[in-house]
Amino acid sequence: MFPKPIPDLRPNTLAFETTPLVKATGFREYDARWWYGIPSSDKPPELNLMGVTALGMGIGTLLGQMGVRKEIVTGHDYRAYSSSIKLALITGLMASGCRVYDIGMAMTPMAYFAQFALDVPAVAMVTASHNENGWTGVKMGSQRPITFGPDEIGRLKNIVLDAAFDLKHEGSYVFVENFAERYAADLTARPKLKRPIRVVAACGNGTASAFVPGVLKALGADVIPLDTELDYTFPRYNPNPEDMEMLHAMAAAVKEHGADVALGFDGDGDRCGVVDNEGEEIFADKVGVMLARDLSTLHPGCTFVVDVKSTGLYATDPVLQANDVKADYWKTGHSYIKRRVNELNALAGFEKSGHYFFNPPVGRGYDDGLVSAIAILDMLDRNPDKTMADLKNDLPKTWGSPTMAAHCDDETKYGIADAVKERFVAMKAAGETIDGHAIADLVTVNGVRVVADDGSWGLVRASSNKPELVVVVESPVSEARMREMFKLVDAALKEHPEVGDYNQTI
Repeated sequence: MFPKPIPDLRPNTLAFETTPLVKATGFREYDARWWYGIPSSDKPPELNLMGVTALGMGIGTLLGQMGVRKEIVTGHDYRAYSSSIKLALITGLMASGCRVYDIGMAMTPMAYFAQFALDVPAVAMVTASHNENGWTGVKMGSQRPITFGPDEIGRLKNIVLDAAFDLKHEGSYVFVENFAERYAADLTARPKLKRPIRVVAACGNGTASAFVPGVLKALGADVIPLDTELDYTFPRYNPNPEDMEMLHAMAAAVKEHGADVALGFDGDGDRCGVVDNEGEEIFADKVGVMLARDLSTLHPGCTFVVDVKSTGLYATDPVLQANDVKADYWKTGHSYIKRRVNELNALAGFEKSGHYFFNPPVGRGYDDGLVSAIAILDMLDRNPDKTMADLKNDLPKTWGSPTMAAHCDDETKYGIADAVKERFVAMKAAGETIDGHAIADLVTVNGVRVVADDGSWGLVRASSNKPELVVVVESPVSEARMREMFKLVDAALKEHPEVGDYNQTI
């Protein structure tokens, strides 16, 4: 019998080497994410290698319970410890009877592509995505292109924590050679760009560094690499195109090289951030509106799924309205939006984080930063008389914040998010105003998005993958109104002493 995991162990002890460590909070809404630890950190680890093996046994057991063929793709991102974690995961998967297809070091979308290319039903990709070094995790799915949601994660959590494994079957292992070349060939089997668009390709020294520049060059882009040397210490900044530090570096490179656009990729390559030719950072939800305009001109009457952190322009933009676009605002999170895009047969889904999900003819329904980058380049190619800045400036003006995150422990963040939601629900029911404006709407599908009668709005929701509460604000009126909305939302959070400092603010 494999030992039952426990939630707390001290490193450098016999118990740490002989007992699986799995902290329950690592099972998040739609993937798994734990603090694995780094030597310089005093923060105790939430997972050890035996715990990872238990996770693999749990995934294989769950696949059997779901009636899914026990074949699964795995890969790992570029971090100092990810390969070891993947091998421990493979041990557990094989022990539970899985035939494991290992594609080696990879971006997450390469693993999703492998489900199609290798005709394998399931995926378990070892990645901490954009999280800081010391974090690890697994993105999982059993029905391409959809990944696990709360139901599947909840079942997996119970199997692992109870050690309720089915280990009666023998598994096997296949290493898939040169899979990166197969992935690149699929993306580049199409006409080249009509003109050599000059692109800053920013990878933050993360996994995408090994793959992105070559694909963009093969498509005919004039590529200027930025931080594309693999370095798992992330020496300049975390590879997260939602963080202003990375966006500022991209903006500086655009100005230095006279580029047409900068495209930034996160730690596991499933997201893409954008800086225009004037060096201005464009938040991903606005880029999504630009892409929606471009694609709905080709496919009028289409549906787009949008996360609740995103701009209100998807519902109010006159071009999208003229193209008879249907906008569906849904829960934030790559698994939620991906599933919703599939359910509605939407043309695409857009998240403010930069996760984009394109159905055919653009993509296969999963999030891939390179597919998003290609869609952006195709948009520029179809508009040779306009720059990226021109396309952005064509949008109705709104003032929006970056995604801001206030620290809040995993054990308390959901309760506080609910309390803030109920506070605004009560205010609306009582007819109270916010900064002299009536509350026109409350969107409560994911936290609370409080919308004032002038269209300004503020969002509070619990992060799905970190101990944080997420805040986003926007106003179509003025920057001052945007800042007023932030003060309003921030005041609601400050009523709870458990809420800590923000990672960035306006």
